[in-house]
Amino acid sequence: MVVPGAVGAGRVGSGAGGTNSPTVGGSCWDVNLKSLFRWRWEYQQHLLHHRFLSSGLVFFLCGLVLYGSIGMVYGWLMFNKPYVGAGGVVGLNSVGCQEDNEGSWSIGLFYGDSPFSLKPIETMNFWKNESAAWPVANPVITCASVSDSGFASNFVADPFLYVQGDTLYLFYETKNSITMQGDIGVAKSTDNGASWQQLGIALDEEWHLSYPYVFNHLDKIYMMPEGSSKGELRLYRAVNFPLQWTLEKILMKKPLVDSFIIKHDGEYWLFGSDHSGFGTKKNGQLEIWHSNSPLGPWKPHKKNPIYNIDRSLGARNGGRPFLYKGNLYRIGQDCGETYGHRVRVFKVEVLTKDDYKEVEVSMDFEEPKKGRNAWNGARYHHLDVQQLSSGKWIGVMDGDRVPSGDLVHRFFIGCASLAAVAAIVVVLGLLLGAVKCIIPLNWCAYYLGKRSDTLLVWERSNAFSSKVRRFCGRLNRAASSLRTKIRLNTWAGRLVLAAIFTVGIALTFTSIKYIYAGNGAEEPYPLKGSYSQFTLLTMTYDARLWNLKMYVKHYSRCSSVKEIVVVWNKGTPPKLSDLDSVVPVRIRVEKKNSLNNRFRKDDLIKTRAVLELDDDILMTCNDIERGFNVWRQHPDRIVGYYPRLISGTPLKYRGEKYARKHKGYNMILTGASFLDSKLAFEMYWGEEAKVGREMVDIHFNCEDVLLNYLYANASRSSTVEYVRPTWAIDTSKFSGAAISRDTQGHYKIRSNCLKKFSEIYGSLSHRKSEFDQ
Repeated sequence: MVVPGAVGAGRVGSGAGGTNSPTVGGSCWDVNLKSLFRWRWEYQQHLLHHRFLSSGLVFFLCGLVLYGSIGMVYGWLMFNKPYVGAGGVVGLNSVGCQEDNEGSWSIGLFYGDSPFSLKPIETMNFWKNESAAWPVANPVITCASVSDSGFASNFVADPFLYVQGDTLYLFYETKNSITMQGDIGVAKSTDNGASWQQLGIALDEEWHLSYPYVFNHLDKIYMMPEGSSKGELRLYRAVNFPLQWTLEKILMKKPLVDSFIIKHDGEYWLFGSDHSGFGTKKNGQLEIWHSNSPLGPWKPHKKNPIYNIDRSLGARNGGRPFLYKGNLYRIGQDCGETYGHRVRVFKVEVLTKDDYKEVEVSMDFEEPKKGRNAWNGARYHHLDVQQLSSGKWIGVMDGDRVPSGDLVHRFFIGCASLAAVAAIVVVLGLLLGAVKCIIPLNWCAYYLGKRSDTLLVWERSNAFSSKVRRFCGRLNRAASSLRTKIRLNTWAGRLVLAAIFTVGIALTFTSIKYIYAGNGAEEPYPLKGSYSQFTLLTMTYDARLWNLKMYVKHYSRCSSVKEIVVVWNKGTPPKLSDLDSVVPVRIRVEKKNSLNNRFRKDDLIKTRAVLELDDDILMTCNDIERGFNVWRQHPDRIVGYYPRLISGTPLKYRGEKYARKHKGYNMILTGASFLDSKLAFEMYWGEEAKVGREMVDIHFNCEDVLLNYLYANASRSSTVEYVRPTWAIDTSKFSGAAISRDTQGHYKIRSNCLKKFSEIYGSLSHRKSEFDQ
């Protein structure tokens, strides 16, 4: 920031015609006016310095206000979350789910025929009807589900399963949002993990707890959580499973982290890491102990520490070990890029009191591809797999969408961007002449103003002070040189000025993004603690391939998109390799170019929810997720982003402005709307809609109008729901392949359709819904 110098009362070395004499006090903020009344101007500036602000400081403050205003508009347009329709968004608990520098961990469920072929629960097509989760999708437990049950949580992690017949119990670490320490929570499922009932806090001590390793021994259930901050490894026994536990024994007076006990070849083995020793590599150390009982006493392995290596090589335990085809496997953490980056699996080849050997094996686990829009897109560091009585395998894994320390990282980047904006304002002031120098002259080595003899003597004996003053002098001369070289009365000078101003805007946007906009993830919204997925369906043809490529690349990254179906109406379809997608894309080539193809029955669609979205509409993933959340609350309705009001005699088709002017709507355009794939497609291809479909083919228009009438004809209640998007862009305007160039002709055809459909299916006029905002 530019600091003004003090203004003195006298002048040094001034002659009768002198023009270069500095002002006492070293101020360089005053504008140099060549005028016969220079003394008057300097007197006024003198008063301004002492009573108000210098012109340079005023320019600096005004510049910051200007950039701040631009940043506020940008933040409001890009990151504001407007109203989403009746029922609203299911918000997070006001106490729980606060942004935490340790992360935003949640827990997902996986199934497979073996521990090496696990697939997420959404691929199993489990349905949970009471929450419109068709199908259920990961994560199955989050801080929101725990907080909503009455236990404020910032995140959940380190999951361990305990299987009792057909009932699954899930123990996990939950970080208390109030005490900011880890407790052990527990949930129960009786439907193979499709839904979970939060039972409460199983264990709460005065110190941090995590990694709740639960196991059975002689028909008793034990838990060995990590409590390294206590400096002990404690074993608890269930008194009243799963919520009441008592301390059974202190196994070891060592601050072990992420420990487990396994029985192998008739001996019990305890694996854990002690990061407190001198020379220990954090997250890269592993020790082993052995005993003839899980209660001890424990003897150290002869090769301890087994590992003291790079933290990326999986030494630290990452979950429960498991047996498969007679072999023992250990799960370790790769903490190389960030803490808990991913898990690695090792096959134990030798485990004796004298020796230990393991080799890494590959695991057929599909890496998340949606970045921060995936619940485990940044890291996953814990896995517990177990075999069910059916022979199938089940696994629970934690995941996070942001890397370790992300909150602090974003704060520093945001602050650095703000500092750079301030520097840009100073540079603009120098070029425009409002600021004469960067450093006040009385800081500089060649300042000619009055100084005390004591200060001068001190400066001569202080080399550092002299160096600082020389640096300040050079900096000011560089600023003067910049003003001389860039002349604003030329086109080149104006271009440089505009470029610097634009850089300032970009830096403002960066600071807003990192400080205000959060971690950059566009997350799904839970409904009754559950998540789901939908199929994205668009209809296009060869002239709009440019739109389609951008469309697929953008929307495939949205959290809840399961698959993209492209209805290809005309021309040669593209190759799948031409499309940049992180979800499966299926191109359905139609024999006839018809708008009715949009709602054709498709048995390959595996989700009840379908988002019909034109390929020339671009909006944020967050707007898509909000719309999906509203549809899940009203799956019997058309939920979309473009409202219309059909009224008047005769009926006339009008745009959204008319609907807003008359404060209501009774139709939603299906070119951007969520539908029930089974309900909508069967209704559209029923015998009752035959005449309507024929009109659609005649006019090559009105397919969305027809579906609105069919919905209204089939129900007496409200059939449409509006979701207001933050912003939406029509990309066809950039490609020159818009569907409807003649807006008036397009509206006229739709007015004719309204008249005909009203005669067949009845009026929509009485079904007016009001805008809530």
